[in-house]
Amino acid sequence: MWNHWLLMAALATGTATVPAAPAADQALASMVVESRSGASESSFDGVIEAVRQTVVAAQVAGAIVALDVKAGDTVKAGQVLARIDSHAAQQNALASDATVRAARASLEVATKDFDRQKQLFEKSYISQAALERAEAQYKATQAQVAAQLAQAGAAHVEAGLHVVRAPYAGVVSEVPVSLGDMAMPGRPLLTLYDPSALRVTASVPQSAAAQGSVTNVRIELPAVQQWLKPVRVTTLPSADPATHNLQLRLDLPAVPGVVPGMFARAWMPSQTGADARVYVPAKAIVRRAELSALYVITPQGRALLRQVRLGRVTGDRVEILSGLTAGERVALDPQAAGRQP
Repeated sequence: MWNHWLLMAALATGTATVPAAPAADQALASMVVESRSGASESSFDGVIEAVRQTVVAAQVAGAIVALDVKAGDTVKAGQVLARIDSHAAQQNALASDATVRAARASLEVATKDFDRQKQLFEKSYISQAALERAEAQYKATQAQVAAQLAQAGAAHVEAGLHVVRAPYAGVVSEVPVSLGDMAMPGRPLLTLYDPSALRVTASVPQSAAAQGSVTNVRIELPAVQQWLKPVRVTTLPSADPATHNLQLRLDLPAVPGVVPGMFARAWMPSQTGADARVYVPAKAIVRRAELSALYVITPQGRALLRQVRLGRVTGDRVEILSGLTAGERVALDPQAAGRQP
């Protein structure tokens, strides 16, 4: 009625004009969200893990005198990673070596003495008891040499533990110690993982795993914008007692730029057939740190920021998993919408 009255008044004055749209509609580009039919799939959040990851810890006590690697370095199997002060261990090894030499000298004397006693016994110059005593002395000295050799070997092994080497070729992900820190048995020195063997671990409901759809699972890696098929799918035989979900492990092929801890999604086909999906242009998405949101236009024309959960990216459009329904209007220019009063 108000627009009709304005039009009649303008005709009466001879200056008929069409009423202008509200300023907000002219300045703010928007669109009505529509749903599209697509194959039914369910997504489950996961994380990338290293199949082989090792926390290399100290086995002996001592000050750290050398750190030959830092976080991010690639190392080879057997490469020296760190050194612990080994002066005391080396002295113990030297002392053990000297004890072995002394024991061997005693064994040499006991051997010659035993040989002489056998010759005397053959000529009946000594009794059987004297020969047996000489033989016992020889065997005791022989056992003493074996014990000293074992002790020296243990001393050398302990001295070798002061040099920390890489158990396999990999990447150093963390070095929590510094040069000069005191290493203690069991204290972590660094973390190493094998970049050639990575997997995605996701928690899925029992119903999803029971449908047999794990064989057709797909992996989405948002960080590198890639979709992959897993090399192998493993479902652990035990469920989480709190959530009753099963853990799904998806082995990844070699992918550059992927490291443990990255976010991933496991997409599994559903048995319910096709469903309706909501998509919006990628330019309408607002990303602030961990927040993904859209400016939704209310019926009163106000732009309100609303958090949404994103799904797959198809061309220049992004699927909205939750937070938005079909029929709502969203702003296409988030910056302009943010400046609205």
